[in-house]
Amino acid sequence: MALETHLIDLVFPGETNHHGTLFGGAALAYMDKLAYIVAARHALTDFVTASCDQIDFAAPAHLGEIVEVTGRVVRTGRRSLTVETDLEAESLRTGQRRLCSRGRFHLVAADPAVRVPPLPAPQPADAAEPPPPLRMVELVFPDQCSHRHVLFGGYAQAVMGKAAFVAATRFCGRTVVMAASRGMDFIAPVHVGEIMEVTARVGAVGTSSMVVEVVATGENLQTGERRPAARGSYTMVAIDDDSGRPCPARREGAGPSV
Repeated sequence: MALETHLIDLVFPGETNHHGTLFGGAALAYMDKLAYIVAARHALTDFVTASCDQIDFAAPAHLGEIVEVTGRVVRTGRRSLTVETDLEAESLRTGQRRLCSRGRFHLVAADPAVRVPPLPAPQPADAAEPPPPLRMVELVFPDQCSHRHVLFGGYAQAVMGKAAFVAATRFCGRTVVMAASRGMDFIAPVHVGEIMEVTARVGAVGTSSMVVEVVATGENLQTGERRPAARGSYTMVAIDDDSGRPCPARREGAGPSV
């Protein structure tokens, strides 16, 4: 199977219609953005979207749910390639996932001299490998940057805090809130047009709290060069939906970390 890239976000009110479900246009924007990232990562060059196949919306994504878009290159040509994307919604309370939409995006290299490399050989999965951490990507746009065209620290913190929220929610299966940011180190800038890949892993777990370690990596889509950009640690607390008070953070039978 081709290497997959994941874009994870939360459905906020500004992206929903009067039914409380994600706008179809917002879903398409997520899928198209990820298709660009997947294509640029594969060929290390800029792409434009030429077309997409018919996209069917099989199920809605509701306000407050997690949406995860997964993309992979499934075809390559001389200057073009095809990226298949799946958009799934995930309930914060139950962890149940459902496929909302699937589509294929056909992208063409912006530089006519570029030749798209072929698909890599499939790599066998190692059943002994530990569960991977949460991994998500964000494309850096100009309105998220300073006058020096580098990502604002506040926006980086927002993305990393979101990753901590998703990781903690998936770990405990409950509503979580951020109790503290235990420290943030900015190591290197992330520039306009680059991606920021964020990984989050739950470490120490207390009675109702979880410490989530988050690392951000900057990646140049023209060269493939990657560098540590920031790291931070967040304390998240599980709360009961009815009382609003802290409640056990561990699922029954869960291990010390994920």
